[in-house]
Amino acid sequence: MSKQTLVPPFVADDKAKNTFHLADYDPSHRFGMSKSDAKEQESALEARFSELQEMLYAQGQSSLLVILQAMDAAGKDSTIKRVFDAVNPQGVQVTAFKQPSPVELAHDFLWRVHPRVPPKGMIGIFNRSHYEDVLVVRVNNLVAPEVWERRYDHINNFERLVSEGGTRILKFFLHIGKDEQKKRLQDRLDDPAKHWKFSTGDLPVRQQWDEYMAAYEAAIARCHFPHAPWHIVPANEKWVRDTVITKTIVETLESMNLAYPPPEPGLDKIVIPD
Repeated sequence: MSKQTLVPPFVADDKAKNTFHLADYDPSHRFGMSKSDAKEQESALEARFSELQEMLYAQGQSSLLVILQAMDAAGKDSTIKRVFDAVNPQGVQVTAFKQPSPVELAHDFLWRVHPRVPPKGMIGIFNRSHYEDVLVVRVNNLVAPEVWERRYDHINNFERLVSEGGTRILKFFLHIGKDEQKKRLQDRLDDPAKHWKFSTGDLPVRQQWDEYMAAYEAAIARCHFPHAPWHIVPANEKWVRDTVITKTIVETLESMNLAYPPPEPGLDKIVIPD
């Protein structure tokens, strides 16, 4: 595959959900980059990201929500570590959505999500998200089909509300190949220092690969809109993943008309006392 878009080439509708297939996206795609090309871009991208985050924080008029979804071992944790290492941690909040607690299950599925949307001036990162309720819930038949079917509309309405409230949304699917996932899981078994990362619960999920691909295809196709776009990021090469995500975030922040707030009047006349 010589050319590949990041954003699925459609606006979500009933037709799109039948024509979009993750198999059409190469998880090893490099967008014409070499590793040295990416390294050359790294410093400039990180410097610009840091500057834009400071403007976002100082201006305090909007926020950015970054959603990361992926199969096991695709690198959600390492993406957070590497992509956001150049920015001020005071302006970033990370939420890892685990299995819902009994209290959370006693409410609607978005009840635990809304309070974690970043306030104005902040960047929020969701490590997994509300999409688990149309992914793992669907694949494992945790609720009736008519229940998770309605959730696509609930998600779209929720994200529109968040967007209209001043939060830009970026959704990244870290697209790893099945063979690469096997390699990374094996690396965790072979290295004692990585044993803590390995869970036997990952193996049944791997056996459900095709079911999860179908669930992701439906979620991406039905919940992809200009105000909350999905980006399919090739994740077999970690440096491609990190470069593409950083560049996409920087370009999004640059489109948000960020600026430092105006200074107090009369600063040019102030003399700092001895």
